[in-house]
Amino acid sequence: MAMSTSKNRVVGFQVIENECIWMKAGVVNFRLCDNAYDCNSCPFDRGMRKALSSQGRKNATKVSWRQNLKDHRGDEPLPCRHALTGRTVRTKICPYNYECYHCPYDQWLDDYDQLEYQLALSHKSASGYRLADGYYYHPGHTWARFEHGGRIRVGFDDFLARLFGSLDKLELPALGASLKQDQVGWKFGRDGKEGHAPSPASGTVLTVNYRTQEHPDIAHKDPYNEGWLFILEPDMPKKNLKRLYFGSDSVEWMERESKKLLSLIGSEYERLSATGGEPIDDVYGSIPDLGWDLLVGMFLGK
Repeated sequence: MAMSTSKNRVVGFQVIENECIWMKAGVVNFRLCDNAYDCNSCPFDRGMRKALSSQGRKNATKVSWRQNLKDHRGDEPLPCRHALTGRTVRTKICPYNYECYHCPYDQWLDDYDQLEYQLALSHKSASGYRLADGYYYHPGHTWARFEHGGRIRVGFDDFLARLFGSLDKLELPALGASLKQDQVGWKFGRDGKEGHAPSPASGTVLTVNYRTQEHPDIAHKDPYNEGWLFILEPDMPKKNLKRLYFGSDSVEWMERESKKLLSLIGSEYERLSATGGEPIDDVYGSIPDLGWDLLVGMFLGK
């Protein structure tokens, strides 16, 4: 995600990522975006357009964020909405009157987001396990990252990656598959053992990370970045948030999960963890007596 700097500001509009585009255009005084800047599926955007068009005025259609933004800027060039929202650091001018479906740059950004995923991530630590900032976490140790355009990127969290170590089997859902939150989303395995991971969100599979599927060890080495698994087009973006942990809640949850694991490991932890409290990198491989089925049942709920 692009960080806000003096180079990616547009005169008259501050690049603050969670400001609603209606607020940036000056139509409403205060409104934060809660739909990942996917205006097409946003209930607030639909409600605003409906309310304004129902006023019965001939010029009601002009009272929109697009028209208001143009009126506000006068003769100045129109900035690309992706520059306004902080998605790109480029101060790009919009030549399509904010009809983004005509714009090849808009399409290129969507394609780039799906195929390229290299972030300068920051992390929190919970009992030694990494939690990437800005990610949502499912109780079954999968993560969801809500991105521009309303899409959701999905993967394993650091706890699960350390719990099962380097996998040798990963069966991701097919393109176009419909997944339901909390239900089985995909399969993974090692040494002939198999587990089923719960999907952190409901939606349709748009893109699969075939590199991770062919080399599952990537999900163990880099679960939050190169090891992402697939991208969903969510059914109801905000509804998906209800079952997920975020921010300080995710830290508290991960600390509880760590204590649960330590209660299983017992004295073996002190023998195997000689790195100053760092969690075991491969619990299943290091302590095979615990058993695959026990770990799957206790931490994935399947």
